[in-house]
Amino acid sequence: MTDHRLSRQLAFVLELDKLKTVLRQTLLTDSSRRENDAEHSWHVAAMAVLLAEYAPEGADPWRAARMLLFHDVVEIDAGDTFIHDEAGNATKAAREAAAAGRLYGLLPPDQAAEFEALWREFEARDTATARFADALDRLQPILNNVATGGATWRSNGVTADQVARLVARIRAGAPALGDHAEALVADAVRRGYLAPAR
Repeated sequence: MTDHRLSRQLAFVLELDKLKTVLRQTLLTDSSRRENDAEHSWHVAAMAVLLAEYAPEGADPWRAARMLLFHDVVEIDAGDTFIHDEAGNATKAAREAAAAGRLYGLLPPDQAAEFEALWREFEARDTATARFADALDRLQPILNNVATGGATWRSNGVTADQVARLVARIRAGAPALGDHAEALVADAVRRGYLAPAR
């Protein structure tokens, strides 16, 4: 191990600390504050390990966990884009691609290529592993919204049809989890946590 390699790795480690400052729309389940990207990344990576039995054939839950630990690193530069923000999502890909180049570029070349490839695989959602990771990334905010009485949904005017699109992505990556998410959403509408479809 060279000092130069270690220096680059530790520079990336210090840069990762900035994920703690990137706030998301989702509240913690106790409604005390918004979660940050570092908390979210840890949470969904833990879900990949815990819910591995729901991964479809061909998906590697351990690779999904690695993917989820690092999938939001680009938001250090690009910021978090709320899933229901149409204007923000129009520029998200370009902002995040530029961020990926800078942030993963801090690492030694072999690790830079590996982690950027994981991020690209996650974003493309064209492997069973990436779709499983994406399903968990979409499920976690639904769980938190149900736990907080729909706090983020209500404050942002989100409707059931918008969340149904996310449930379809959950089902594509983990059918059993998609079924559960659909039931949660229907119950959230009944309870008034989520506005009915437009």
